[in-house]
Amino acid sequence: MQIYDLSAIRERQKRAWEQFPQRVVTFHKQELKIILSTYGRKVAAGEWRDYAISSLRTTAVFSIFRRTADLPIYCVEKRLSESRRCDLYLIRSREGRVLRSGTDLRAVMGVLEQIPLRVVR
Repeated sequence: MQIYDLSAIRERQKRAWEQFPQRVVTFHKQELKIILSTYGRKVAAGEWRDYAISSLRTTAVFSIFRRTADLPIYCVEKRLSESRRCDLYLIRSREGRVLRSGTDLRAVMGVLEQIPLRVVR
């Protein structure tokens, strides 16, 4: 039976993490729960079909697609504020226009519930 020195292993892991060149912004579990509940309702209604998640240095993006091979119709962005007291959430349209922004994700996601589906012939 071998005995391992856990303090040495933890110290190596800590040094390895500190050498990581940059930290990235990600969505937390509760944020994903809010986003995916809206996404699930729209998928069930047949309006949306696919999504993608990107984690960058200053922004996390949840892109929503109508078709898989199409451009995203909406992007939910999480940006870190300079004060780091609260995160800023944005909803962008395909054209890049900001539909709503704020610090409360539930309120920001409400704009996607209000957008009616248009029939194009």
